[in-house]
Amino acid sequence: MNEKMMRKSRRQTVIFLFIMIVLIYMSSAITQFNFIDGMLTIPKALGWMISNLLITQESLAKLPLILEKLNETIFMSIAATTIAAVLSLILGLFGSKTTKINSFLSVFARFIASVSRNIPVVAWSLILLLSFGQNSVTGFLALFVGTVGFLTRAFIESIDEASQSSVEALTATGATYFHIVNKAVIPQCLPQMLSWILFMIETNIRSVTLVGILTGTGIGYIFDMYYKTLNYNAVALVTLCIVIAVIIIDLISNYIRKVIL
Repeated sequence: MNEKMMRKSRRQTVIFLFIMIVLIYMSSAITQFNFIDGMLTIPKALGWMISNLLITQESLAKLPLILEKLNETIFMSIAATTIAAVLSLILGLFGSKTTKINSFLSVFARFIASVSRNIPVVAWSLILLLSFGQNSVTGFLALFVGTVGFLTRAFIESIDEASQSSVEALTATGATYFHIVNKAVIPQCLPQMLSWILFMIETNIRSVTLVGILTGTGIGYIFDMYYKTLNYNAVALVTLCIVIAVIIIDLISNYIRKVIL
């Protein structure tokens, strides 16, 4: 029996590898991508990066402006995430099977979450750019809408996983809906919800650079400006500042998670 299962497993592995090879070959043929030529260009690309992406004294003079735009970007990400979390909590309560008020609101909340979550933040930036133009409002709204979709879905799952015993006990005593949510649901789900909010702050700070390039705001705008003027030394400094900021925020977020979970 074991030998037969092992033969079946080997056969499935061979079939899977064959399918992957065929797909890779077809993709390369359709896109006209040559893997060998691509690998041969790596040393030249690394050499260009080493010779051009150097932080110089001239680029360091631009550090105050870069830090100002970086702070603007970080605070915009935090604001978009926290405000979206409030709306997501309301939609999460409506969409959860545990706390739904009626079927219509539940379907509506899940529909909003599905639409806003499945459209990328970059796509939202382009859509909103047509209405609001290149300004910070467009970047904020793009992050806000994308965050609402993700957090609503995460909050619905967190509430659904909460223990039903306390909810049933309060319901049996005739407690109101708001009392049940405040005393039974939120205390159980709050640590997990805070963890999701921290995760989205990290994600939005990574995404906001690209959003800024499209909307002409924040650190993305500075990056795009230096790149288009071929000021690669300043581009290297902007990139370094973004990486350091993301690492610091990630460390802070991980520490807070350890405290609350």
